[in-house]
Amino acid sequence: MTITAEAVKQLRERTGAGMMDCKKALVEVGGDLDAAAELMRKQGLAKADKKAARIAAEGTIVIERSPDGLSAAIAEINCETDFVAREQDFRAFAAAVGKLALARRVEDVAALMSLKSEGGDTLDERRCALVAKIGENISVRRVALAIAPTALGTYVHGTRIGVLVGLRGGDESLARDIAMHVAAMSPEYVSPSDVPAPVVAKEREIFAEQVKAEGKPPEIAGKIVEGKLRKRLNEVSLTGQPFVKDDKTTIESLLKSAKAEVTAMVRFEVGAGIEKKHGDFAAEVMATVQGATATAKH
Repeated sequence: MTITAEAVKQLRERTGAGMMDCKKALVEVGGDLDAAAELMRKQGLAKADKKAARIAAEGTIVIERSPDGLSAAIAEINCETDFVAREQDFRAFAAAVGKLALARRVEDVAALMSLKSEGGDTLDERRCALVAKIGENISVRRVALAIAPTALGTYVHGTRIGVLVGLRGGDESLARDIAMHVAAMSPEYVSPSDVPAPVVAKEREIFAEQVKAEGKPPEIAGKIVEGKLRKRLNEVSLTGQPFVKDDKTTIESLLKSAKAEVTAMVRFEVGAGIEKKHGDFAAEVMATVQGATATAKH
């Protein structure tokens, strides 16, 4: 089968591996990107599968915080171009989404869009009017709430990454520092114990394949696998990561010194996980020309 240069490029972005290794893996699994990424990890050619790098959609992240500072809503609103993402009416709509989500404590997008905003229109009616005015598809992709017992940290990096971190113990300064860390390091879970059992099992399987390929003696292979597994679980968990402001201190140590614990963690990044649609511009132009010619003949 033919492996396109675009498929190789996407796999390189996900794994950080070399071009030829990526192409070989794609050929072996029949062009399936997910299967190729997993195969490369088993072969030790990729440290991780960076699915979050597959970002395509434009838009903005908004955070709306309550007056007492202990609760907040975060929402992702998408559009087709970064030009529209900076447009005033689009940003006003996004702000309205955040305000209504917080005011009504709604995390379900469909329910949120049916609620009336200022002016009497529902959010969805307002969205449709904006689509008609701007000429781009606009959607509210996701929304979440965080309520903290002691302190809530919020952080927005530009307009594309937003984070909420709730703490029991500690203070707002610590919560904001951790929110900034989450924005930078993108942990998937709060602690290693939060990683779902199927994910742990899959990681153990991958490391077992790596160790087997390395020819390690059976008597130490199990210990090596478990060591690799612990390291991996720490890498994807907030508490196991070195603090972005001081890499000699882990987030776990930082929390312990403040007698605090994380009760909520939400990180939204515009377009994260959305596959980018790649078109062949030359082919599109040719199809348009051919279509116009066919119409003219009739």
